[in-house]
Amino acid sequence: MYWILFIGISLVSWLVQRNPTKKFDTYSHVPLGGHMLGRDIAERMLRDNGIDNVSVREVSGDLTDFFNPADMTVNLSDTVYSHNTVAAAAVAAHECGHAVQHKTGYSMLVLRTKLVPAVTFASKWVSWVLLAGILLVEVFPQLLMLGIALFAITTLFSFVTLPVEIDASRRAIKWLETAGITQGEDTVMAKDALHAAAYTYVAAALGSLATLVYYVFMLLSRRD
Repeated sequence: MYWILFIGISLVSWLVQRNPTKKFDTYSHVPLGGHMLGRDIAERMLRDNGIDNVSVREVSGDLTDFFNPADMTVNLSDTVYSHNTVAAAAVAAHECGHAVQHKTGYSMLVLRTKLVPAVTFASKWVSWVLLAGILLVEVFPQLLMLGIALFAITTLFSFVTLPVEIDASRRAIKWLETAGITQGEDTVMAKDALHAAAYTYVAAALGSLATLVYYVFMLLSRRD
Protein backbone atom coordinates (compact mmCIF):
# COMPACT_ATOMS: atom_id res chain seq x y z
CA MET A 1 0.00 0.00 0.00
CA TYR A 2 2.72 2.46 0.94
CA TRP A 3 4.50 1.70 -2.33
CA ILE A 4 1.43 2.88 -4.24
CA LEU A 5 1.23 6.02 -2.10
CA PHE A 6 4.93 6.77 -2.58
CA ILE A 7 4.94 6.23 -6.35
CA GLY A 8 1.65 8.09 -6.84
CA ILE A 9 2.71 11.20 -4.95
CA SER A 10 6.17 11.15 -6.55
CA LEU A 11 4.59 11.07 -10.02
CA VAL A 12 2.23 13.94 -9.16
CA SER A 13 5.15 15.92 -7.73
CA TRP A 14 7.16 15.46 -10.92
CA LEU A 15 4.26 16.59 -13.09
CA VAL A 16 3.48 19.62 -10.92
CA GLN A 17 7.08 20.77 -10.74
CA ARG A 18 7.24 21.00 -14.54
CA ASN A 19 4.32 23.44 -14.61
CA PRO A 20 5.91 26.61 -13.12
CA THR A 21 8.78 26.52 -15.60
CA LYS A 22 6.31 26.38 -18.49
CA LYS A 23 4.17 29.13 -16.95
CA PHE A 24 7.16 31.37 -16.33
CA ASP A 25 8.42 30.84 -19.88
CA THR A 26 4.98 31.76 -21.24
CA TYR A 27 4.50 34.89 -19.13
CA SER A 28 8.11 35.98 -19.55
CA HIS A 29 7.18 36.73 -23.16
CA VAL A 30 4.19 38.89 -22.19
CA PRO A 31 5.23 42.55 -21.87
CA LEU A 32 3.91 44.48 -18.90
CA GLY A 33 2.19 47.81 -19.40
CA GLY A 34 4.53 50.69 -18.66
CA HIS A 35 8.30 50.53 -18.58
CA MET A 36 9.06 49.14 -15.12
CA LEU A 37 11.64 46.35 -14.98
CA GLY A 38 11.71 43.71 -12.30
CA ARG A 39 14.21 45.67 -10.22
CA ASP A 40 12.06 48.82 -10.45
CA ILE A 41 9.01 46.92 -9.25
CA ALA A 42 10.95 45.40 -6.35
CA GLU A 43 12.39 48.75 -5.28
CA ARG A 44 8.97 50.41 -5.42
CA MET A 45 7.25 47.65 -3.43
CA LEU A 46 9.91 47.92 -0.75
CA ARG A 47 9.47 51.71 -0.59
CA ASP A 48 5.69 51.45 -0.50
CA ASN A 49 5.97 49.15 2.50
CA GLY A 50 8.39 51.44 4.33
CA ILE A 51 11.37 49.12 3.89
CA ASP A 52 14.59 51.07 3.40
CA ASN A 53 17.17 48.56 4.66
CA VAL A 54 16.79 45.97 1.89
CA SER A 55 18.71 46.23 -1.38
CA VAL A 56 17.82 44.63 -4.73
CA ARG A 57 20.52 42.62 -6.48
CA GLU A 58 20.86 40.63 -9.69
CA VAL A 59 21.90 36.97 -9.56
CA SER A 60 22.65 34.58 -12.40
CA GLY A 61 20.39 31.75 -13.50
CA ASP A 62 16.69 31.25 -14.12
CA LEU A 63 14.14 31.06 -11.28
CA THR A 64 16.95 31.58 -8.78
CA ASP A 65 15.17 34.46 -7.05
CA PHE A 66 15.16 34.67 -3.25
CA PHE A 67 15.01 37.01 -0.27
CA ASN A 68 17.99 36.73 2.07
CA PRO A 69 17.27 38.01 5.59
CA ALA A 70 20.90 37.43 6.58
CA ASP A 71 22.19 40.32 4.45
CA MET A 72 18.79 41.96 3.79
CA THR A 73 18.75 41.57 0.03
CA VAL A 74 16.15 40.71 -2.58
CA ASN A 75 18.00 38.70 -5.21
CA LEU A 76 16.44 38.60 -8.67
CA SER A 77 17.50 36.34 -11.53
CA ASP A 78 18.59 37.64 -14.92
CA THR A 79 15.15 37.12 -16.49
CA VAL A 80 13.45 39.07 -13.71
CA TYR A 81 15.86 41.84 -12.73
CA SER A 82 16.16 43.54 -16.11
CA HIS A 83 12.96 42.55 -17.88
CA ASN A 84 9.56 44.21 -18.31
CA THR A 85 7.21 41.22 -18.31
CA VAL A 86 4.28 39.87 -16.33
CA ALA A 87 6.45 37.03 -15.01
CA ALA A 88 9.16 39.44 -13.87
CA ALA A 89 6.61 41.57 -12.03
CA ALA A 90 5.07 38.56 -10.28
CA VAL A 91 8.37 37.09 -9.15
CA ALA A 92 9.87 40.41 -8.05
CA ALA A 93 6.77 41.24 -6.00
CA HIS A 94 6.70 37.75 -4.49
CA GLU A 95 10.28 38.00 -3.22
CA CYS A 96 9.53 41.43 -1.79
CA GLY A 97 6.55 39.81 -0.11
CA HIS A 98 9.08 37.86 1.96
CA ALA A 99 10.80 41.11 2.89
CA VAL A 100 7.45 42.47 4.08
CA GLN A 101 6.92 39.29 6.11
CA HIS A 102 10.31 39.80 7.71
CA LYS A 103 9.51 43.40 8.60
CA THR A 104 6.12 42.57 10.11
CA GLY A 105 7.34 39.49 11.95
CA TYR A 106 5.04 37.08 10.12
CA SER A 107 4.73 34.13 12.50
CA MET A 108 5.29 31.29 10.02
CA LEU A 109 8.39 32.98 8.62
CA VAL A 110 9.71 33.37 12.18
CA LEU A 111 9.06 29.66 12.78
CA ARG A 112 10.76 28.66 9.53
CA THR A 113 13.78 30.79 10.41
CA LYS A 114 14.03 29.10 13.81
CA LEU A 115 13.95 25.69 12.11
CA VAL A 116 16.82 26.49 9.72
CA PRO A 117 19.70 25.36 12.02
CA ALA A 118 17.96 22.04 12.74
CA VAL A 119 17.13 21.52 9.06
CA THR A 120 20.69 22.34 8.03
CA PHE A 121 22.01 19.73 10.45
CA ALA A 122 19.39 17.15 9.46
CA SER A 123 19.96 17.66 5.72
CA LYS A 124 23.70 17.13 6.17
CA TRP A 125 23.39 13.76 7.90
CA VAL A 126 19.99 12.28 7.03
CA SER A 127 21.05 10.39 3.89
CA TRP A 128 24.01 8.71 5.61
CA VAL A 129 22.05 7.85 8.75
CA LEU A 130 19.15 6.41 6.75
CA LEU A 131 21.50 4.34 4.60
CA ALA A 132 23.31 2.96 7.63
CA GLY A 133 19.98 2.41 9.39
CA ILE A 134 18.59 0.38 6.49
CA LEU A 135 21.74 -1.76 6.29
CA LEU A 136 21.84 -2.36 10.04
CA VAL A 137 18.10 -2.43 10.77
CA GLU A 138 18.19 -6.06 11.94
CA VAL A 139 20.86 -5.45 14.58
CA PHE A 140 20.51 -1.73 15.33
CA PRO A 141 16.97 -0.51 14.47
CA GLN A 142 17.49 2.61 16.61
CA LEU A 143 19.76 3.98 13.88
CA LEU A 144 16.93 3.87 11.32
CA MET A 145 14.66 5.51 13.89
CA LEU A 146 17.21 8.33 14.20
CA GLY A 147 17.31 8.68 10.41
CA ILE A 148 13.52 8.87 10.30
CA ALA A 149 13.55 11.56 13.01
CA LEU A 150 16.04 13.60 10.99
CA PHE A 151 13.94 13.20 7.85
CA ALA A 152 10.84 14.23 9.79
CA ILE A 153 12.54 17.56 10.55
CA THR A 154 12.99 18.25 6.83
CA THR A 155 9.37 17.21 6.18
CA LEU A 156 8.14 19.59 8.86
CA PHE A 157 10.18 22.37 7.24
CA SER A 158 8.50 21.66 3.90
CA PHE A 159 5.05 22.06 5.41
CA VAL A 160 6.01 25.21 7.34
CA THR A 161 7.27 26.66 4.05
CA LEU A 162 3.84 26.32 2.42
CA PRO A 163 2.02 29.16 4.25
CA VAL A 164 5.13 31.34 3.97
CA GLU A 165 5.16 31.06 0.17
CA ILE A 166 1.39 31.34 -0.22
CA ASP A 167 1.28 34.45 1.98
CA ALA A 168 4.14 36.08 0.03
CA SER A 169 2.23 35.53 -3.22
CA ARG A 170 -0.95 36.94 -1.67
CA ARG A 171 0.91 40.07 -0.59
CA ALA A 172 2.49 40.34 -4.04
CA ILE A 173 -0.79 40.18 -5.98
CA LYS A 174 -2.53 42.58 -3.61
CA TRP A 175 0.25 45.15 -3.96
CA LEU A 176 0.55 44.76 -7.75
CA GLU A 177 -3.17 45.54 -8.08
CA THR A 178 -3.24 48.33 -5.51
CA ALA A 179 -0.16 50.02 -6.97
CA GLY A 180 -1.57 49.74 -10.49
CA ILE A 181 1.40 47.72 -11.73
CA THR A 182 -0.87 45.04 -13.15
CA GLN A 183 -4.45 45.42 -14.31
CA GLY A 184 -7.05 43.12 -15.83
CA GLU A 185 -5.51 40.27 -17.77
CA ASP A 186 -2.01 41.09 -16.50
CA THR A 187 -3.18 40.46 -12.92
CA VAL A 188 -4.81 37.17 -13.95
CA MET A 189 -1.57 35.99 -15.54
CA ALA A 190 0.52 37.11 -12.56
CA LYS A 191 -1.78 35.14 -10.23
CA ASP A 192 -1.54 32.11 -12.49
CA ALA A 193 2.25 32.22 -12.46
CA LEU A 194 2.44 32.48 -8.67
CA HIS A 195 -0.21 29.80 -8.12
CA ALA A 196 1.77 27.43 -10.33
CA ALA A 197 4.88 28.13 -8.28
CA ALA A 198 2.96 27.48 -5.05
CA TYR A 199 1.94 24.06 -6.31
CA THR A 200 5.60 23.02 -6.43
CA TYR A 201 5.89 23.63 -2.70
CA VAL A 202 2.73 21.58 -2.12
CA ALA A 203 4.14 18.77 -4.26
CA ALA A 204 7.48 18.92 -2.45
CA ALA A 205 5.79 18.74 0.95
CA LEU A 206 3.59 15.82 -0.08
CA GLY A 207 6.55 14.04 -1.66
CA SER A 208 8.55 14.46 1.53
CA LEU A 209 5.62 13.15 3.59
CA ALA A 210 5.25 10.13 1.30
CA THR A 211 8.95 9.33 1.68
CA LEU A 212 8.69 9.68 5.45
CA VAL A 213 5.72 7.28 5.53
CA TYR A 214 7.72 4.84 3.39
CA TYR A 215 10.61 4.81 5.86
CA VAL A 216 8.24 4.41 8.82
CA PHE A 217 6.53 1.42 7.20
CA MET A 218 9.94 -0.02 6.36
CA LEU A 219 10.92 0.15 10.01
CA LEU A 220 7.64 -1.34 11.19
CA SER A 221 7.75 -4.18 8.69
CA ARG A 222 11.28 -5.12 9.73
CA ARG A 223 10.31 -5.14 13.40
CA ASP A 224 7.22 -7.39 12.89
